[in-house]
Amino acid sequence: MKTIGLIGGMSWESTALYYRLINNGVQQALGGLHSARIILYSVDFAPIEQLQKKGDWSGAAAILVQAAQSLEAGGADFLLLCTNTMHKVADEIRSAVGIPFVHIAEAAAEALQARAIRSVGLLGTAFTMEQGFYTGILRRDYGMEVLLPSTEERALVHRVIYDELCLGKVKPDSRAAYLRIIAALSRQGAQGVILGCTEIGLLVKQEDTPVPLFDTTVIHAYKAVSLALA
Repeated sequence: MKTIGLIGGMSWESTALYYRLINNGVQQALGGLHSARIILYSVDFAPIEQLQKKGDWSGAAAILVQAAQSLEAGGADFLLLCTNTMHKVADEIRSAVGIPFVHIAEAAAEALQARAIRSVGLLGTAFTMEQGFYTGILRRDYGMEVLLPSTEERALVHRVIYDELCLGKVKPDSRAAYLRIIAALSRQGAQGVILGCTEIGLLVKQEDTPVPLFDTTVIHAYKAVSLALA
């Protein structure tokens, strides 16, 4: 079994879910008392969130590069960054280490292709929805049509992530708002919707909507299981 390196803490709520999903996946695959070989580097999210607000992505990248190099030195065979938004600095991390980096958008795109989805809605932070580092991969590298919520809806989605979900707050009215946005994306032609923030799965589940959902936390975690056991 390979050792999985996790860069977490952004937020720790979703990192805890990564840990559980990966261990569940390994236990289901191997049975008995098996669990995953994991090294976790969990950062303090508050300074990174402030750097995001300032647009200081190089400062944020430096923190995550140091985390990645520490995981590599500690014996990780490959890396996962347990957040969608900070994949904005994925190239900096990839270039700073000598072990594979498993990109969350690429894993999501592979899951969409497996379901023959060509037009997809995207929910995430404003950074993920509005900047090209994420949608560009889906559109350019995988030929997908990516549909986004309206400006006002994007602001709501972003606010709920930072003000509620990252703090472990799950509110019924926010769930209802997200479901309305998902339904609107479906009416616009989305064959499915990417939950492109690792906390959104805490709020919205597949049983809440008939629209196919692609939870990036689950997809990314089970990609790690597959690679660890390959």
